[in-house]
Amino acid sequence: MTFSVAPMKSAELDRVGLVSEDAGVGALRTERGNLPLERLDVRATITGLVGRVVLTTGFVNSYDTALEATYVFPLPDRAAVTGMKMTAGDRVVEAELQERAQARQTYDDAIASGRQASIVEEERPDVFTMRVGNIPAGERVTVELTLVGPLVFEDGAATFRFPLVVAPRYVPGTPLSGPSVGDGYASDTDVVPDASRITPPVLLPGFPNPVRLGIGVQIDPAGLELGEVRSSLHTVVTEGNTVSVEPGERVDRDFVLRLTYAGNSSSAVCVPDAEGGTYQLTVLPPEPSGPVRPRDVVLLLDRSGSMSGWKMVAARRAAARIVDTLTADDTFAVLTFDDRVERPDLGTGLVAATDRHRFRAVEHLAGVQARGGTEMFEPLREGLTLLARASEGRDPVLVLVTDGQVGNEDQLLRDITPLLNRTRVHAVGIDTAVNAGFLGRLAAAGAGRCELVESEDRLDEAMAHIQRRIGAPLITDVVVSPSSSLPRQPSAIYPGVPLVALGRYRETPEVVTVRGRTRDGADWEQTVVVREVDSPAVRAQWARAALRDLEDRYATGDRSVEQEIVQTSLRFGVLCRFTAFVAVDERVVSDGTVHRVVQPVERPAGWEMPVPMFAAQAGGYGGPPMPLMAAPAAFPPPAAPGAPAGFAPPAPQARRLRLGGAAPKLTHGGGAPGNPTDLREIAAVEVQRLERDAGLPAWERRDLLADLASRLGTLLATTQDPAWEPLRRLVTELIAGGDVDQLWARAKQVLQEFAAGKERRRSFWR
Repeated sequence: MTFSVAPMKSAELDRVGLVSEDAGVGALRTERGNLPLERLDVRATITGLVGRVVLTTGFVNSYDTALEATYVFPLPDRAAVTGMKMTAGDRVVEAELQERAQARQTYDDAIASGRQASIVEEERPDVFTMRVGNIPAGERVTVELTLVGPLVFEDGAATFRFPLVVAPRYVPGTPLSGPSVGDGYASDTDVVPDASRITPPVLLPGFPNPVRLGIGVQIDPAGLELGEVRSSLHTVVTEGNTVSVEPGERVDRDFVLRLTYAGNSSSAVCVPDAEGGTYQLTVLPPEPSGPVRPRDVVLLLDRSGSMSGWKMVAARRAAARIVDTLTADDTFAVLTFDDRVERPDLGTGLVAATDRHRFRAVEHLAGVQARGGTEMFEPLREGLTLLARASEGRDPVLVLVTDGQVGNEDQLLRDITPLLNRTRVHAVGIDTAVNAGFLGRLAAAGAGRCELVESEDRLDEAMAHIQRRIGAPLITDVVVSPSSSLPRQPSAIYPGVPLVALGRYRETPEVVTVRGRTRDGADWEQTVVVREVDSPAVRAQWARAALRDLEDRYATGDRSVEQEIVQTSLRFGVLCRFTAFVAVDERVVSDGTVHRVVQPVERPAGWEMPVPMFAAQAGGYGGPPMPLMAAPAAFPPPAAPGAPAGFAPPAPQARRLRLGGAAPKLTHGGGAPGNPTDLREIAAVEVQRLERDAGLPAWERRDLLADLASRLGTLLATTQDPAWEPLRRLVTELIAGGDVDQLWARAKQVLQEFAAGKERRRSFWR
């Protein structure tokens, strides 16, 4: 694998000092601090079951030239981003929501003309990219995002979850030719054409935390009886009705706050506007009635490398608990998967849930260890195929236990949706930085539930909930009146989970009615009187849910909804994957030449990573070795083939500058960089880089040679093998400097000679 280390100019070297010995290789600090993200501040107000958040990101430029910072970050997947503003010095600029391609052009034009600007784009329902350009030397810029979203309410407790880090994701497919469309460590592939936009570089182990985290949550029960309030993963202090994280907490895991509420009741509110209005219906689940029908259950357990450590232990326990809940009337199958699918010695189909069969299954689960990459489609296909033969009178159920760390969410939804039929899909997400967006979409497509487990301590509580949900729903065939075309309405009511439905109407209704069928086939109906309120949050939540529904339809192949997505986003002022918020200050502060810095993110808490250096695999940590990916070109390419409309990369106005401590591009030829064959492969790819970039200006090639010296120096630092002496001498020559053309030719010659004995290896992708 290869590791990018910061290219430092001679003027910058004077300002750099190594951090403590345990800080990790490549961890650098300037006299003015680590760059460029300085602080992350979350200020939330919870009113009943609605959360309003202002997220503030603070960037600082301690370089001697203008800086463009890129930050890939998560947000709650069900939250609506409704506003953005940029503060530069004493100037505050409100952002405008524009179609994505137009917003990028607005931003690029501003940067090229020397004006300060910022842009925020959605890559996935829970992954976003922020770029802040033309930050003058020595100055700070803050960007504020305004969000509103619902709290999940189950079994008498509401959950406020705010993700803080994008975890490494497995990226399947064949790498596309040409430079990547983004700055991440993964190559764009034919399956995930924007993989490089959702895989930010990861800090090396021991890197000093460069981001000051502040979280404050103010709680207003809004008439509900508030009980215990607890934080699952962060240490917090409580003062009155405000909960805050203690200083020093890291941006490496989700912030999860659970609030126990009593006295909740069914309700319906309407928010009128010029074209009718928006309603929100909440209906409490009825008491169980009628027998639970026999089930056909397929359990899928993710054993990929990212599940290492406590996650694998928790996943095995969760899977075993699910098997233990089966009765003699049920049938089941267990499949464990990474890049292969395996099962216990129980045959290839569904078997009766006898004591002997359940014991065999649990015995198999107890021996499962993490390994390999997360190839999720094949186990989903096999499981759904087994359940497609379920007879009437039996409930087909698929339960997926995983961290969800995949990048091909759209492809998976597109390919499995036609296979769902009557099968209900439940997802159990286990991680401190879980891919909640994908698992929620998957469960919604399968009319099931998604349960998130952020720590082993919460597993027993979560499993009690899961056991109640994987049985038959209390109410099925749910229909809400007045009906609404968007978003897709819930089709079932589960024990302990209120039904929440959002919709639009033309004439204000007096009541909202929900109908369905109980477990024993009887008709069920509940009518709720409407209360009119003035709540923009309801409208924003409807718009976000409608956009998610439309985007899922787009992902499954319905390209006709693209314009409707854009119009809905712009009309209701809610960000989506086809629009972007952009803010431009009219002051000219630069000549348009800027350094581009990609903000590395924290290693997710609880992830077991190789030491002394960590680098997220191009196909997901823990998967098979991935291909060596060339450093991004100085100027990004056009959009990758197959990328959705509006996903064009940034315009070519800036050079990249990588920070020390980041762990970006890596290999896929197998083995650690300590293997001579691997180093020859690395040398061969470096030759390709030199050949590709030979036509660049001398000043840019000088930076690229400095970057090459840093990469080679890091790889050579742990060995004294005399076979690598030519590379050591090359590093010395590059550091000493001199004529760029001569150094370029010298580097190419040495690397070509070193790579001459390189063995051809079979690519993982072929």
